[in-house]
Order: sequence, then structure tokens, then C-alpha cells
Amino acid sequence: MPTVSRLSYTPVKGLALVHPSEIFLSREGLAENRLFYVIAEDGRRYELRRDGRLALVRASYEPEMDRLTLRFPEGTVAEARVEVDGAVSTDFYGRLVTGRLVIGPLAEALSTYLGRPVRLVKTDRPGTALDSERGTVSLVSEASLSELARTASLPGVDERRFRMLIALEGCRAHEEDEWVARDARVGEAVIRVLKRVVRCAATTHSPDTGRRDLDTLRLIQSYRGGKDVEFGVEAQVVAPGRVAVGDHCEPL
Repeated sequence: MPTVSRLSYTPVKGLALVHPSEIFLSREGLAENRLFYVIAEDGRRYELRRDGRLALVRASYEPEMDRLTLRFPEGTVAEARVEVDGAVSTDFYGRLVTGRLVIGPLAEALSTYLGRPVRLVKTDRPGTALDSERGTVSLVSEASLSELARTASLPGVDERRFRMLIALEGCRAHEEDEWVARDARVGEAVIRVLKRVVRCAATTHSPDTGRRDLDTLRLIQSYRGGKDVEFGVEAQVVAPGRVAVGDHCEPL
């Protein structure tokens, strides 16, 4: 039976992933996942596919204190209680995400690191800064990653490239695709698998260096075909609950 092998999320969209041993899925997904995002001076999203250096910054968030910490690769740390001032709307693939600008040292430290002025936004509602507002849970199997590695003649492909919330072991390659339009129990939660995830150039960046070093999009399409480059699936939560590494994931 498929089981959860890894959990991955980041409080700030595009930054390095963290790997808790367990999470709680509400109707909005994991509340801390992509709760913040980065925009450029012109108001557009400033994302990993635009600047791979984002993947080297590690964020941690304490919701009880509303405190965000950013740890930079050279060893500097910026931390502060989140203070917001000023509403902002940002285009996310044709839909507007609303939030408030985070003021103070956090955005300043991120701007210094990137060498250009950027701003940090806290979303008004959890789950809205994900690539799909409905698909707040994403899954990929280790077997699918192994199949991609085989196609690329590599010993392995790091699942962090795909930035999925839940990784699964004990599946066949792309077995998760067969769960589309079905419910599945994962840990204590029940999710409804909606569709395959269309991938973007962010997956070409190394999680360790931030550099583009693998043409994932070409490789996936070379053996999967189709108009869109799809890898992994996204789902919505229909029954909230706890999910931990080692829990079973069973289609219903």
C-alpha cells in the first residue's frame, strides 16, 4: 500500500522547502504553506523560475507568534514579527490573490540578498498563493521520479524539484494519475484528486544550487507526451486531518 515518504512545504513561495514529520490539513490545505510570496517593484510575482537564488533561502514561521525567520545561505538571519501595511493584489495565472505588504527588516534583507528591491506579501487567506487555489494538496510518487531518472539516464531525480506537499512510496510509476476524480485517504485526512499538475521551468533548477541544470520539461514530455508537461497530481481536502510520514495513502 502507498505510504507517505516525505512532507515538504515552505512558508514563502519559492524559498527552500522544509520537511516536517507531520502536518495538519484543513479545508484550505496546510495553512502555513505558501502563506507569503515575493513580488518585484512592478508588482509582478518574483518566483523561483525567475531567480533560482530564492531556493537557497530557508524560511520558518511561527503562527502563534506571527513571526517569520529568513536564513540566508551566507549565514545571515532576519527575523521579525510580521507587520503589514497596505493592500496588494497580484496576478496568479489569471486570478487575483490579495494580501498585505510586510513592512520592516524581512523584505529589506531579501532585497539585499537578491541585489534588487523586492517586497514580501502575506496572503489574506491561506492556500491562495498556491499555483491552483482548489488544488491545495499535491502528491508525487517516488516511482514516478525513478521513471524520470531512468529516462534521463541519471541515478535519481530529487523530488524537491517538483515542490510537492506529499511524496509517496510503494506506488507504481505514475499510479497517482489513476486517482484523478477519486477520493483518497491519507493519514487521518480525505482528499479528492482533481487533476495532473502542469509543470513549469522552476523544476529545472537544482534545489541545492538554484541553478538550471536539468531539462525536466523536455525529459518528461519525451516519454509522457501530451500537449502539457504533467507530473504529479493536485487535490483538495474534503475531510481535514493529520498526515504524518509513514501514514498510508489509500484510494477510496
